[in-house]
Amino acid sequence: MMEENEPRPVRGQALKDLVREDLDLQSVEELAERIGLLKGEISRAEAAIQAKSSQRSAADALFTFKG
Repeated sequence: MMEENEPRPVRGQALKDLVREDLDLQSVEELAERIGLLKGEISRAEAAIQAKSSQRSAADALFTFKG
């Protein structure tokens, strides 16, 4: 649990730190695992985009009167 006095992590900082890692230090197996995890995260982000787009379309339809 995060203490009250601890600063909140900066949004997106973990991803920024991830892309700075030296890949030369990782084995083929570690790199394959990394790719799998990143593909999973891409799928999760794409699903979030789709959900937000659907919500936006539904809201637009609700407030757009064609009569």
